[in-house]
Amino acid sequence: MAPAWQHWREPRHRLWRCLVALGSILDSHSEVRILRRMMELATPNLLVKADIAQLLEARDILPTAQRVEIGALLLATKQHVSAEQVMVKARTSGLAVSKATVYNTLGLFVARGLIREVIVDSARVFYDSNTEPHYHFYNVDDGTLADVATIHVPIEQLPSPPPGTITDGVDIVIRIRNRT
Repeated sequence: MAPAWQHWREPRHRLWRCLVALGSILDSHSEVRILRRMMELATPNLLVKADIAQLLEARDILPTAQRVEIGALLLATKQHVSAEQVMVKARTSGLAVSKATVYNTLGLFVARGLIREVIVDSARVFYDSNTEPHYHFYNVDDGTLADVATIHVPIEQLPSPPPGTITDGVDIVIRIRNRT
C-alpha cells in the first residue's frame, strides 16, 4: 500500500479523477446519473461525507469537519452507540476530537432530530441513528440495545396529558436477560 501522501496513485483515486474529468463534458441527465453512480462506487466515503454535510445544513447545523465526521460515523448504518463508543470510533478513524466536542455534537444532533437519545437508566444513554418510531429491547447482561417495531407493542390508548401539555412521544425500553 502506498504511503498516505501517495494515495492518489491508488487505482480507485485514479478512476475518481478520470470520472470527474469525464463529468465536465457530459450533458444528458442519464449520463450524469451513471457518472454519479460510478463515482459512488469508486469513492463511497467522499460522497457520503458530502451527503452528510448537506443533511447537516438541511437541519440548520453548521457542517464543520468534526461534525461531518461524527455524522458519517453515526449515520453509516442503523446503530445504537454510547458517547464513549462514538469517541472511540472517531479516534480509531483518525479524527482528533475531544470528549466535549463529541457530547456537544451528539446533543446538537438530538436537538435537531438527526438522531434519537435513548435513556436506558440514569447511567446509560445510547444514541440511535434510526429516527423512525420504534421501541427497544435492552439486554442487561451484555448492555446491548435492539429495535422493536411499534406494531409488536400495541398501545391502544394513552392517558390524557396534564393540562397545558401535549404528548411528544412514547419511549419503551424492555429489559431482557440471557437465559442461564
